[in-house]
Amino acid sequence: MRLKSKIVAFVSLMGALGNILFAISNYVGQIIPGVSIDLSHIPTFIAALYGGPFLGFLTGLLVGVLPGFQYGPLSPHGSWIAVILLPLGKSLTGLTAGLLSKALRINQSRRGSLIVVPLVLASYIPECLYTILYFVVLIPLFVGGGVASILVFVLPKAWAEIVFMSIFMAALKGNNGFSSFIMSFISEPLKR
Repeated sequence: MRLKSKIVAFVSLMGALGNILFAISNYVGQIIPGVSIDLSHIPTFIAALYGGPFLGFLTGLLVGVLPGFQYGPLSPHGSWIAVILLPLGKSLTGLTAGLLSKALRINQSRRGSLIVVPLVLASYIPECLYTILYFVVLIPLFVGGGVASILVFVLPKAWAEIVFMSIFMAALKGNNGFSSFIMSFISEPLKR
């Protein structure tokens, strides 16, 4: 599949925006060491809802780069494996949101913003299950030691973020100006 330069630029911008949002929210919203607020999925959802599963997957993968380094080699208890595994988890959310968006045809519906909240919430379920697998199985397997107790902080925080982002995304999806702006990046230009 050959990607057009506008699509590559769009995904790159969304990935960069996600990493910037992570950096800001990680710096400002430290809950406990190793757990902080993370609003990096906003661009993932933008790419997935407007561009579909492939763009959602790619953007999620890019959005996971900085968190992968932050909670991997830059963390006192982290490992390089997080640089691979965290982006994969984030890409699951983008893929799922894109698949649901495509299946529900929210870009063709005038009332697409009404279903965005449950769509975004449902989109996080695979990453949530992956997060549990990551802390309970993958980290002990690759790094050693148990870190499953951190799920007590990570999962409620993540669901609170997703609830906020679902409402935020519904507002964005309902804004015709924003939707037109985003669609100008990812839709085919009209032939004259």
